[in-house]
Amino acid sequence: MPDRKVHWSAVLALTLVLLAGAAFLLRRAGAATNISALISEHFAWDDVAGWLDHYSTNTVQLAGSAMFGYASSSLGAFSFDCSTSPSGNICASSNYGVCNGLAGIHQSDGTCTNADASGWLSGYAWNDYAGWVSFSCQNTNPGCGTPGSPGYWGVTVDSLSGTFSGYAWSDIDGWISFNCANNSSCGTSNYKVVSSWRATSSVAYLESATVDTQSVGGATLNSITWLGVQNANGTNQQTYVDFQVAASSSSAGPWSFVGPSGTSLDYYSAPCAAGYRGGINSGGNAPPSTPICVDPVQVNNMRYLRYRVRLRSNLLQTDTPRIDNVILNWSK
Repeated sequence: MPDRKVHWSAVLALTLVLLAGAAFLLRRAGAATNISALISEHFAWDDVAGWLDHYSTNTVQLAGSAMFGYASSSLGAFSFDCSTSPSGNICASSNYGVCNGLAGIHQSDGTCTNADASGWLSGYAWNDYAGWVSFSCQNTNPGCGTPGSPGYWGVTVDSLSGTFSGYAWSDIDGWISFNCANNSSCGTSNYKVVSSWRATSSVAYLESATVDTQSVGGATLNSITWLGVQNANGTNQQTYVDFQVAASSSSAGPWSFVGPSGTSLDYYSAPCAAGYRGGINSGGNAPPSTPICVDPVQVNNMRYLRYRVRLRSNLLQTDTPRIDNVILNWSK
């Protein structure tokens, strides 16, 4: 039986906590809108109020959790969030807002619990004349279905293009259209609302320093284990950690980082219990405190090792993994 030596290497890693948190705060607190400046891409239409301009106030922002700011109209401001109303934060006296996700529940601090960055908007806006403006039939009728199903109405945003579509409803104003395609009127009146928001994670990469196994004849990397917290901010939204590895007989490299396919196109995330050659976990995520096996063929009989770790936030960009230590297990 060959001699086996196990080495534990604790390496403090950078995290996405600040990146993900800052991205969310910028969307709320930034002075500028993320609605398109093009004339044809920042208006909605209401038969009573006329044009609702989502750009001119320089406040309207769509984020992964909610919609902020207020649009202008002939009837005054249409406010999408009580914490960013024309009068400032009025949530203590009137808690309302538009959430990004049908399960979103607007809180008095201006956040939306359980928002999922789906682009399916819910909740209420407010106008002093039109009163409450509903962004989804699910606000009053949870059984009305989901976007695309018969009987459903509401406002949705394409998560790839940021384009709004569908209708909001006011008991006083009636239907408010966010896209001329709703009634095939684009040939005579071309309008829609478009945001630069996209449903995407923040991603960060960290490459380790060179690890010397001190095995002149070379060693074989068996597994990688990361210690830390899957969701540093405590949400139940999915975040991801995965790895690539590189090995060399020289401390100067070259370093070619690879995943299970032997190329740079994928990352290791499967626990060793799924197979000693490693692979991609069904959920795409390497769980914490669990050995993640790597293919020994890729890292065999090499004295020097490196790893690259990829960390991805949730789609809301409000939560991230936190890696405290990375443990390498090898044998010679």
